[in-house]
Amino acid sequence: MEVLLKEPIATDSQDWDYRAVNTKEYTHGIHPYPAMMIPHVARRLIQSYGRDGGVLFDPYCGTGTTLLEGMLSGLASSGTDLNPLARLIARTKTTPIDLESLDEAIADFVRCRSDADASNPDTPDIPNIDYWFSKRAQRDLTLTLDYIKRIKPEPIADFFRVAFSLTVRKVSWTKNSEFKLVRMTPEQMDKHAPDVFMVMAEILSENRRAFQSLRDTLGDDPFVPKVFEFNSVFGIPEHAVAPGFVDLVVTSPPYGDSRTTVAYGQFSRLSSQWLGYKDANRIDNALMGGTKRGIGLVFGVEELDDVIHDISLADPRRARDVASFFVDYRESIRNVSTTIKPGGYACYVVGNRTVKGYEVPTAELTAIFLEMNGFTRVNTFQRNIPNKRMPSVNSPSNVPGKLGKTMKSEIIVICRKSC
Repeated sequence: MEVLLKEPIATDSQDWDYRAVNTKEYTHGIHPYPAMMIPHVARRLIQSYGRDGGVLFDPYCGTGTTLLEGMLSGLASSGTDLNPLARLIARTKTTPIDLESLDEAIADFVRCRSDADASNPDTPDIPNIDYWFSKRAQRDLTLTLDYIKRIKPEPIADFFRVAFSLTVRKVSWTKNSEFKLVRMTPEQMDKHAPDVFMVMAEILSENRRAFQSLRDTLGDDPFVPKVFEFNSVFGIPEHAVAPGFVDLVVTSPPYGDSRTTVAYGQFSRLSSQWLGYKDANRIDNALMGGTKRGIGLVFGVEELDDVIHDISLADPRRARDVASFFVDYRESIRNVSTTIKPGGYACYVVGNRTVKGYEVPTAELTAIFLEMNGFTRVNTFQRNIPNKRMPSVNSPSNVPGKLGKTMKSEIIVICRKSC
């Protein structure tokens, strides 16, 4: 695949694909999420461009892959994400837990399941709940959620909430192989009757082993990352990340607006509704590109203006989607740039998506936007995507049977802020 970069892609003695590695080390695997960064990519970037005692920031932290790797490297790390489920997972996987207290809570949960058959709780008011869950699953999920609400302290309650979120996915009638909300066929639904309590208990046990591994590695007093809720498009709050304070940004931004690329909002919706997060069905609208701008936007960047023009000739609506995303992306990079100290690095792992047959040069545009804010390109690497969980084809037009190939590679853009 042609990579639209002005400079040749650098190579070194080791590729970036990491085909045979364990991507679920420590607590990285406690909950799936769309398009998660490979931990070994973040680890290598931190080791190559970070420094001892430095400060790490991820402005699109998702479920905290970079934050956990910063924690493992002894860096003071922070990140932000607008998706409350992603923040829950990121906060949980990087928060030390008293394992003895956790064991007591898990054992108590297992004992309490014996009371389930005698209970008939009021299920939460969730849109289309009968479409996605059997009556038995609704009852048992409600009982499990009621149990979680009584748990103290909060880190253990969050541990249970993460396991509950994954349980919701596994016992629902959604196709777990899909990130978008797609219901099983009637035949599949007839065969799908998992035991909610057993599924939950198995996830709790597996995740508990992950936390044991993390504690064995970090000890009892690690640097705990901070997870924030703010939109980098509209600025960086100084109480979260002070200007000129960051040594290293390692991040994997969205490929485009969530509605037409990776379905973060759809993936999160059912779990978020059960957990009581507000506006769970509107998360995609809050993410980059979710607010649509006019099609006549001109960026003054030839690479971007040309591709938007070409797309607009085929489909003005899709051109508007692309333009809206890059309005937000450009502003986000400008704001993130203010947090990085002179001599600090910005490492962006990005993908060049295809819209209406035209490749959008997101990697090149990332470098250009950083250069506009006082950065110099240091290196670019290309990696194939053998482990990043994405479908091989999608339906970009939403026309049944009309499929397009998804991206098979990513580009790692590394820039340094001028001193």
